[in-house]
Amino acid sequence: MRLLLIHQNFPGQFKHMAAEWAKRPGWEVIAIGRDTAPGLPACPELKLLRYKPHRPIRKDQHHYLRRMEDAVLHGQAVARILLNLKKKGWRPDAILAHPGWGETLYAKDVFPDTRLVHYCEWFYNAPPNRDLSHIDRADWPYADIGFDPEFPASFDDYARIRSWNALHLLNLHNCDAGISPTQWQKAQHPAEYRGKITVAHEGIDTENLGPDPEAQFKTPSGVVLRANASKQPVLTYVARNLEPYRGFHTFMRALPAIQREHKNLHTLIVGGNDVSYGSRPKEAKNWKEKMLAEVGGQLDPARTHFLGKLPYEHYKQVLRVSSLHTYLSYPFVLSWSMLESMATGCLVLGSDTSPVREALRNEENGLTVRPLDCTALAKRAGEALARPTAQLQLLKRAATQQVHERWPRARGRWAVEELFAQPSSRSS
Repeated sequence: MRLLLIHQNFPGQFKHMAAEWAKRPGWEVIAIGRDTAPGLPACPELKLLRYKPHRPIRKDQHHYLRRMEDAVLHGQAVARILLNLKKKGWRPDAILAHPGWGETLYAKDVFPDTRLVHYCEWFYNAPPNRDLSHIDRADWPYADIGFDPEFPASFDDYARIRSWNALHLLNLHNCDAGISPTQWQKAQHPAEYRGKITVAHEGIDTENLGPDPEAQFKTPSGVVLRANASKQPVLTYVARNLEPYRGFHTFMRALPAIQREHKNLHTLIVGGNDVSYGSRPKEAKNWKEKMLAEVGGQLDPARTHFLGKLPYEHYKQVLRVSSLHTYLSYPFVLSWSMLESMATGCLVLGSDTSPVREALRNEENGLTVRPLDCTALAKRAGEALARPTAQLQLLKRAATQQVHERWPRARGRWAVEELFAQPSSRSS
């Protein structure tokens, strides 16, 4: 089996799959990633070819088209590598790619008979451009755009994302098959293309995730927090970056009330100060700074610990000492961190939005709360922290069992391998 993996930020979602396939007897795996991609240094068996667009986006490019110009530049750069591989006589049996930056725009022009499988992570699915304030956000039938009334979408936003979807439509047309991590993400794509898409989550490291009753975590200030310490509970919040898309503003507004009710509670906040989704605040350098300016005076700094981005092993210890873990996402891509927290045995309090409900069911394997409602969040968190331990253990065990059954890495890998085995259809 000759397999080509393409990801702008390789390995991205393909990390564990790539490592497994590269070591498999009879498989020859080559990866393509941008010059800035981290790669897989722990897997020397895998050959990584790097590319770089030959120029930046033109400064005078229309802002609706900047993403498409960038995609063409990425596609050209990858096509040059593909043409060189073909010239050397190397032809892949299958290509697995994240096409979100345009890397595979011309892959079928180089290898028309090779099966192209796309990781269909996202399709912009904006609501109608009219007043939707009457819709309960827990019943919101759309995706992220326009979801948060605090940040209303403009006509320019609607026009821009409609233009951005042109790339995703080309990707859907070009590929032979697609995979989406969740049913909800698949459902965001146009109905006429959903038949191409299989739901196959890449999985999480369930083998190395689970509760540890002896777990400890030492804060930068020297406080040692322990798992199952009822007299010193731990509230946790995790995101790649602290921003509204992952409910950081709602969390921070609820935190003063939670701290007032639980005098010994410590809060561990994990995440950077960059922007993964959305935009930076206008009045501050980052969302941490903005929210501290708004509510910081109401918080106990000795019990509020901002940890930044952590090494993975330290991050796991944060989850293992958690008494209550919050996951407050917009209707958007489901984070690995939510599944990892469930697998670790956390009691998860999640926003009552469609993608979260796909994994987290209220009073079955966790708790949910109305999205964007800091008052409801404070109340729900306070109630959860006061509940009998036996009730909480049932929810936590159910969460751990479900994730270990539904989202192991091997299950996602097998689903993708089945797609490789099917015949290719030539793109028109």
